[in-house]
Amino acid sequence: MARRPHPIQRLAAYGVYRRDDTILLVRASNLTEVAGRWFLPGGGVEHGEHPMAALEREITEETGLVATIGAQLGIISDVRTRRDGTKLHSVRIIYSIDHASGELCDEATGSSDLAAFVTLDEARSMPVAYYAVQAMGMAGIDIAPTKS
Repeated sequence: MARRPHPIQRLAAYGVYRRDDTILLVRASNLTEVAGRWFLPGGGVEHGEHPMAALEREITEETGLVATIGAQLGIISDVRTRRDGTKLHSVRIIYSIDHASGELCDEATGSSDLAAFVTLDEARSMPVAYYAVQAMGMAGIDIAPTKS
């Protein structure tokens, strides 16, 4: 009899950063189940780590930028089933990013493979993860795909 995977809960922190008329996004790498999908910079909170510290670390890992974290915008909680049948409960703490400095660069060997500032119109035509669309809405930024 096949053993069923145990459910997993994951705590993560993500940041919304708008610079002029662009937003910062990262693309999921081939190491993920959702390669090519665009996310907010951020990721998993390690045991004992404060979510804001996790976000600072993740932004630097994924984009090369050093960020100043702003206000907490909200929390997004959802459940999805992974390909192997595991139920994943994601709890995402969403923050604004007040400022970022440094040179934008891509993560070499992680869950993302490209970091980019994109216009809102570009974002509307990209495969952006639903949680990222929700998070942008918390910041008053509408990147929901336009309906024709």
